[in-house]
Amino acid sequence: MRISRGLSRRDFLKMSGAGLAGASLLGLAGCGEESSQGSSSGGMWKQYKGMTLNFISENTAPTSAIAANLKPFKDLTGIDVEISQLELGSLVQKVSLDVSSGDPTIHVIYADPYQVMAPFAAALADLNDFNEDDSLPSVPKGLGDFIPTQLAAAGRFDDPDTLYALPYDAPTMIWMYRQDLFDKYGDQMSQDLGFDPTPSEKITWAQYYDIAKWFNDNADEVEYGTGQQAKQYDSLMCDFSNVLWAYGGDYFDNGVQVGKIGAKDPGPARLDEAKAVEAAEFYKKLNEISHPGSTSWDWTALDEAFRAGELAMVPNWHEFAAGVEDSKLGGKVGYERLPTGPARSASMWGGTGLGINGELEDDEQRAAWLFLVWATSPETQLSGLKSNVGGGTPTRQSVYELPEVKKAQHRPSDMPNILTYPAVSKAWEPENIGLRPKIEEWNECDTVIYTELSKMLAGDKSPEQAMKDAKEGFDQANGV
Repeated sequence: MRISRGLSRRDFLKMSGAGLAGASLLGLAGCGEESSQGSSSGGMWKQYKGMTLNFISENTAPTSAIAANLKPFKDLTGIDVEISQLELGSLVQKVSLDVSSGDPTIHVIYADPYQVMAPFAAALADLNDFNEDDSLPSVPKGLGDFIPTQLAAAGRFDDPDTLYALPYDAPTMIWMYRQDLFDKYGDQMSQDLGFDPTPSEKITWAQYYDIAKWFNDNADEVEYGTGQQAKQYDSLMCDFSNVLWAYGGDYFDNGVQVGKIGAKDPGPARLDEAKAVEAAEFYKKLNEISHPGSTSWDWTALDEAFRAGELAMVPNWHEFAAGVEDSKLGGKVGYERLPTGPARSASMWGGTGLGINGELEDDEQRAAWLFLVWATSPETQLSGLKSNVGGGTPTRQSVYELPEVKKAQHRPSDMPNILTYPAVSKAWEPENIGLRPKIEEWNECDTVIYTELSKMLAGDKSPEQAMKDAKEGFDQANGV
């Protein structure tokens, strides 16, 4: 942590009216002297007073929480922020037009690692330049406070040193299950199946299948044991990828590196290899006993079916827990890391970061940096957790160490998404995290894989043929 020599304790206390988040951040300025622009009022934080920033974001919980509580940032900096929340596809189009326009107007960018950062990395600013600038505030608690796998996945592309974004949100797929039904039927399932069905790190995907089939045949409380987000859409890629990685398959060689740091030239795809085909065969088999609505469901529809009581368990994004806990299933649902395959357990991570438009004038970029530091600070992330309009998942280790956050991991909880932390924290471990390829052509590759999988699930192609055709589609997209 760097403390500005130009900011006295008295000045700090006088300015603490900016609110908790603002007051805490005021002490986190760079170690050099304050810039002449900002020395007269509020130090480094006030040097761009009167400016307006434009922040473009996907419709996400953390952005909704920030939009509802921008006053602390305005009090701290004197900067106004205009927020546009869009569907991700529309956001990508707007970013593409803005960075190539020659007259950019977007300052802060929701830099989805796959659809924004990878294809537009050349247009994003290197955040190291701001973080190391003594005339600007640095990241509170340092970059090391961000969960390491997320800092790499959300913040970097191709080059492990350049930093394009600060981790902002971290939705992760986990196993959600009806704890009340496992409590009721656990002993009988154990006798019938020959193993303890209690969701845990020991359960395999093959056992998940057996548990789901048991619910199909024996439990009247639910229609089916499991459901999948197997619509011909990005959700199908996410759902399948968990199984692909668990079975030892991957999209490319050096898959972990291609997912974590990314690659401009990932090389030939590996989807036609035996482990990938085996994963596809199992995924098809699992869908055959899943709720028949699965092939028309994305993650939202799957969540709705689960909350409606139709399913005993689902693999879904952990941030749906808030809605689950607020439904008729509140207090009846458990959360665990996804099952294990022959190779490992893998949980798809869907996080993102905030970046700065590098096509802007220098002062505009510097003002945008102030917003990034504030928006990703521990105080703002904690505030988002408590927000009445939502709030994402903290990307900082220190937030999870706070006593009130630790307490919220147990019912009753006023931060329901934190009930999933024991599960997601295991999913974020380097050996468990699932990272799709961070490549420039990912949008096209994504369409290829979910289209081929959809044909497989419809019975139009065998798993082997679908994977062979997916490999060819990937190679064509990447110019192999």
